Amino acid sequence: MIQLTAPFSEEKIRSLKVGDEVGLTGILFTGRDAVHKYLHEGGQLPPAVQLRDGILYHCGPVVIKDEAGHWNVTAAGPTTSIREEPYQAEIIRKFGLRGVIGKGGMGARTLAACQECGCVYFHAVGGAAQVLAECIRRVRGVYMMEEFGAPEAIWELEVENFPAVVTMDAHGRSLHAEILASSQAALATKL
Repeated sequence: MIQLTAPFSEEKIRSLKVGDEVGLTGILFTGRDAVHKYLHEGGQLPPAVQLRDGILYHCGPVVIKDEAGHWNVTAAGPTTSIREEPYQAEIIRKFGLRGVIGKGGMGARTLAACQECGCVYFHAVGGAAQVLAECIRRVRGVYMMEEFGAPEAIWELEVENFPAVVTMDAHGRSLHAEILASSQAALATKL
């Protein structure tokens, strides 16, 4: 497993290849449908949300606040990423993202932006939300909670050894597209 620690430089990200297993340590920001649409329509991020050279996690974490007023994440599984395909390439370019975490992969426009900008898509294991939450050391902040609600808010998460697999790299490879093509070819021989 490749240990990838912030800062997430373009050089580090471009060294990754499809199939690399990584353990991410540093800061992740969550962003789902509401955030992507908001940014696409020209919305501004709060000053504390610094996406440049960062990683955006397609996740709506389950969080509870303890007696001291601190947020604790109890589940943090990935959400299906393809919903963000209409927005993701633009957001990678505009905000200088180095990584996107989700499940299920993304399309050709996002892959092109990854190649152009030095970004990768990390696939996180679906169905392991509680295990992934154990990698979150603390919630550093929550933004736009009133505008979007808890699942759609931007959560700033400090993670340690967060496991993921590179399935779309900055060299133009997409494991998702390759599997689709080979599956279609195999199916065609059966018809």
